[in-house]
Amino acid sequence: MFKKILVPVDLGHLDRLQKALTVAATEARQHGASVVYMGVTEETPGDVAHNPKEYEAKLAAFSAEQATTHSITTEALPVVSTDPAAEINKLILKAASDCGADLVVMASHPPRMLDWILASHGGHVAEHAEISVFVVR
Repeated sequence: MFKKILVPVDLGHLDRLQKALTVAATEARQHGASVVYMGVTEETPGDVAHNPKEYEAKLAAFSAEQATTHSITTEALPVVSTDPAAEINKLILKAASDCGADLVVMASHPPRMLDWILASHGGHVAEHAEISVFVVR
């Protein structure tokens, strides 16, 4: 059913992504799909990495760890952005298209008051994607 699953990850908040990571791995095993872990970093030093090369290495290591842990095929897709917070929705949609994903699995938070005015990242991606989106709370 699914061949390639895109999973946006924030390496600085992996503890909040465990349910989504488990869902993605389960779907990948069940359908024989590969998983693309997409992460966004800035060109300037941040909490996770000092530069895009270091971030790329950390994302690749995370992807390899997920492959071993869950017995799935994975790859890492690092994306560099000047303003990740403002561009994340657009970058996820572009990454899904560019890598040929047919499913996006992403974590979300419980709805808050502000979500009635501005859509959450998961809500925005689900509304605008041309492929299936599985938003995990």
